[in-house]
Amino acid sequence: MTSNSERNEITEFPTVYPSTAVPEEAANSYQSAQAVVTAFFAMFCVVGIALWGLPFYYDFMVQQFDWTRGQVTSGNALGKLLIGPAFGFSAGWVVDSFGPRRLLIAGIVMAGAAVAGLGSISTLPWLYFFYSFNALAFVCGGPLPCQVLISRWFVNARGKAMGLAYLGIGFGGATAPWISTVLVKHFGWQTALHMLGASILLIALPFALTVKEPPRRELTVARSTSHDVQRAFKTLPFWLLVIGSMCSIAAVSGTQQNLKLFLSLDRHYAQAEAARVISLVLVFSIVGRLLMGWLADRFSKKIIMLLIYMIVAAGIPFIFLGSRPIVIVAAAALFGIGLGGDYMILPLMTAEVFGVEILGRLMGVILTAGGVAEAVSPWLIGRLRDATGSYLSGCLVLIGLAIMGAIAVLLLPGDRRAV
Repeated sequence: MTSNSERNEITEFPTVYPSTAVPEEAANSYQSAQAVVTAFFAMFCVVGIALWGLPFYYDFMVQQFDWTRGQVTSGNALGKLLIGPAFGFSAGWVVDSFGPRRLLIAGIVMAGAAVAGLGSISTLPWLYFFYSFNALAFVCGGPLPCQVLISRWFVNARGKAMGLAYLGIGFGGATAPWISTVLVKHFGWQTALHMLGASILLIALPFALTVKEPPRRELTVARSTSHDVQRAFKTLPFWLLVIGSMCSIAAVSGTQQNLKLFLSLDRHYAQAEAARVISLVLVFSIVGRLLMGWLADRFSKKIIMLLIYMIVAAGIPFIFLGSRPIVIVAAAALFGIGLGGDYMILPLMTAEVFGVEILGRLMGVILTAGGVAEAVSPWLIGRLRDATGSYLSGCLVLIGLAIMGAIAVLLLPGDRRAV
């Protein structure tokens, strides 16, 4: 529950978009569709391949370099911790001030270079360097510019458009293990990473270069947004969004980035079998994005967000504690549905409460906080596994984080129009 003063403060944020912003009813349909396609392929490459696809290679690094689970997961952790706080808010300011297209192009180029560079490493410092570069690519070319691109082109069907764009993560993440399996078999894991890096540039960069920048806002609106951002930072709902997203993202990332290590080294799955389970998670994330995007356009976004977080919490224990393959497969499918809706619902709920004009800066902060959680969680779970010899304690931590995220969502106000 929120106080009357907090509720009044929330409702004071602009609910009417400036005349120069183009909702989908008035926008050129080709340009709107182009924005969705561009966001789809950016997510496919920068998140699906360069984030969710890289844990497929962790066990190769453990075996070839004799690194621990904590060490191989520490690259992502260090990169996100260094880059997220340093560039997250500034990236949001750039998107709000100059539009998402330039940032998107830079992010895609950096993602391709980072993934290719990881194929040449042999020491931990180089792992940290290229993972830091990859973290910067995620900030510049991942969810932040894509969310703003979609939010500015769409209004009434924003949930559906966001869901379609976020399908790129599912398709990219589901495809990456199978492509990697084939490439590793024929060329070795290091050359496979070189080829994946090149494919990111070939697939996503042409779309980013040709997408239409969303129309610029009126100057008077631009001047008012700084004050709106400051007021947003003082509200309880903003910090509940930060805490809830951090907890849920930590649960998702901690599970997903340790999954290949768990299946390959603990359960002794063959590479193809492990790829099948990982791919299943990402395939069902596609179902989750479509379903949750459709539901978010029709029902309370708060309720949909709570549903997503509870699905994540329900899937985790059966993945790590399931004794039969069919249980792990079913849990992977359930977890995938929650994973699919997790990142997608966050900008929708943020825009619902605070409006779209300051979405870039707010999401810059929220995604930076989420990046810290996404970085620390896999490393922590890997260290717990190294220390205890089992994923049991890590599993309990992940479940607790998912439940804490759901509690934070419960405390959020309802839909903006109901406030």
